[in-house]
Amino acid sequence: MYSPRVPFILLSILLLAAPAQPQSSPVVLDKVVAAVNRQVILKSDIDEEIRLSVLDPGRAGQGTLTPMRALDQLISQALIQQQIRREDAQAAEPAPDEVNARLAEIRKELPACVHQNCASDNGWKDFLAAHQLTPERVDTYLRYRLEILSFIEQRFRPGIHITPQDIETYYRATLLPQYGPGEAVPPLEKVSPRIEEILLQQQVNLLLDEWLTNLRKQGDVEVLDPALESPETQSSVQQNPQGGEGKGSQ
Repeated sequence: MYSPRVPFILLSILLLAAPAQPQSSPVVLDKVVAAVNRQVILKSDIDEEIRLSVLDPGRAGQGTLTPMRALDQLISQALIQQQIRREDAQAAEPAPDEVNARLAEIRKELPACVHQNCASDNGWKDFLAAHQLTPERVDTYLRYRLEILSFIEQRFRPGIHITPQDIETYYRATLLPQYGPGEAVPPLEKVSPRIEEILLQQQVNLLLDEWLTNLRKQGDVEVLDPALESPETQSSVQQNPQGGEGKGSQ
């Protein structure tokens, strides 16, 4: 998803060295919009992230992903992948069966897919064409996403412990109020495994957010387009104006 680590000057030379086109057909060149520890992010990366966001069930009902938010996601993904390489972490590469299962789930359950009957081959083909995606790109995206999720689980989940009291508190304070008068309420014993999974994921997300914040502070994250600067990137620049290339996390 990211461009190779090419120095900005060399990248500009490569872009400008494209074959000359007639003046009546101006060429729109890609441009660097950010750098994460010298790993560049291009405008085309943002465009692709926005297209791929249609595959994220967590964005259902949230509207189109904005360029600013897409860049923020790309920065986080770059930091995670750099850390995987730095730690030489054995992030499990997903097996083909796992990728295929995830794809089948998307085609059957993703709200945007249901409307276009993605479960059928023709419906899926039409869906991909409508969002300027290809089966190969979707496969790469799913493998990449599953690999990062595996790394996050391996790094943060083992140290989290959810107590029976935590589960009961969530059951009484959060789950029960969602049921109206006369509605059948599932017993605690039946929903405990699901509640535990929810609480585990909440804790993983908190630890991940804190970890990424530290990586931003310690690293060198530079957004070259002011219109794309989010509060997160502005904060990391203010707290680490000189950058901290190559420090890694503590």
